[in-house]
Amino acid sequence: MTQIRTNAVFGGIIADMDKKNDIKSLGLAASGERKISWVRNHMPLLRALEEKYADIPQKQKPLDGVKISLAIHMEAKTAYFCRVLTWAGATVSAMGCNVLSTQDDVAAALAKGRTKALDRHDHGGRAIPAISVFAIHGENQKAYAKHIEMCLSHKPNIVIDDGGDLVHALHTKCKSLASDVWGGGEETTTGVVRLKALEAEGKLQFPMLAVNDAQCKHLFDNRYGTGQSVWDSLLRNTNLIIASKTVVVAGYGWCGRGIAMRAAALGASVIVTEIDPVKAMEARMDGYDVMPMTAAAPLGDIFVTATGCKDVITYDHMKLMKNDVVLGNAGHFDVEIDVATLAEKARTRYEARKNIETFLLTKGKRINVIAEGRLLNVAAADGHPAEIIDISFAVQFHTALYIIKNRRKLEARVYDVSDEIDNVVSAAYLKAWSVRIDTLTTDQKAYLKSWEVE
Repeated sequence: MTQIRTNAVFGGIIADMDKKNDIKSLGLAASGERKISWVRNHMPLLRALEEKYADIPQKQKPLDGVKISLAIHMEAKTAYFCRVLTWAGATVSAMGCNVLSTQDDVAAALAKGRTKALDRHDHGGRAIPAISVFAIHGENQKAYAKHIEMCLSHKPNIVIDDGGDLVHALHTKCKSLASDVWGGGEETTTGVVRLKALEAEGKLQFPMLAVNDAQCKHLFDNRYGTGQSVWDSLLRNTNLIIASKTVVVAGYGWCGRGIAMRAAALGASVIVTEIDPVKAMEARMDGYDVMPMTAAAPLGDIFVTATGCKDVITYDHMKLMKNDVVLGNAGHFDVEIDVATLAEKARTRYEARKNIETFLLTKGKRINVIAEGRLLNVAAADGHPAEIIDISFAVQFHTALYIIKNRRKLEARVYDVSDEIDNVVSAAYLKAWSVRIDTLTTDQKAYLKSWEVE
């Protein structure tokens, strides 16, 4: 179908607009299509769902008639997930959840689709659906806010959120659309915190599942995904050695655990800062030094925040730091490092390398910040590995099915993802790996249920 297209400027960026999309340019689609094809080959769980549902009649598809809005980092893995949701019957509207993580060529490929595959190996020879996309790399906050409204404009039944911006809008400026929402899934620690705050105040308008807290999400995505992708970003953007350096990791949740683990594997000495005494104990027993940020500030060469809180690294900390330290944030929002005060106090600032801004302080001290203090592994790299996101998106897919099946029973509160979903996803992944495990015998099952010892 031919769309009426106009040009608009968002944050100084000329965008291709039609009534279904707001992206930088459809002309970038070929590059994005190659990226999506690459990750598809490495995402066996989503590929299995595509193959299961793509070729059956629409009325038999499990998401037939369901409208889904997503706000997730707009890159190749997300694009493939959107396609799988569509092949399963849904009408999908998607936006990027971070103004720097959007890859414009991927957004173009997702918006354009293709009427036919290139060959039988290309998406199984299937036509590729076009999907509504509202995402432009580097857009300003006004454009980002507009994209939230555009993404929600088709009155979704299910929301899939990464950080909570869609849910926030449905409780503020888009309240009238909340009654159409059956429920949703939240991908991040930060987003779950926001949801629980809404629930605690009695203001949550529809059920939400804490996908981030599912075992198949946080044990793998947060730990192994963040652990690898953070160091992918730091290595490719700094071109510096990690061995021999002191790395300060702020926060020892599952993301912090992964970041610290990979830093140590690369040969760094690791310091962890924490506010939770139990997590601090765990970090110490895992072999890391533990201390407050004020004590760690003069010692670190590289600092990575992963707390979900604000003002984790302040200007007072920066004044204590060595010359040429590198600061990066792995938390969802750009509030963990106080870049605004750093910019205000700096004598000058300049781009030292792509994705690295250097702030020159008094006496010639340089502070280097990656990706403006935004989520460095997606704003200045390609995000988590495909195989890891495959697991998280499989959880999201089954969460959507759970909401549809149980929507008349669910209350407006935050739910944990069921063990059943974790077990379905983990079993599917073990099958993809050709890994077998033991099963309990009848006698073993009886033994585990009995209080008597024979």
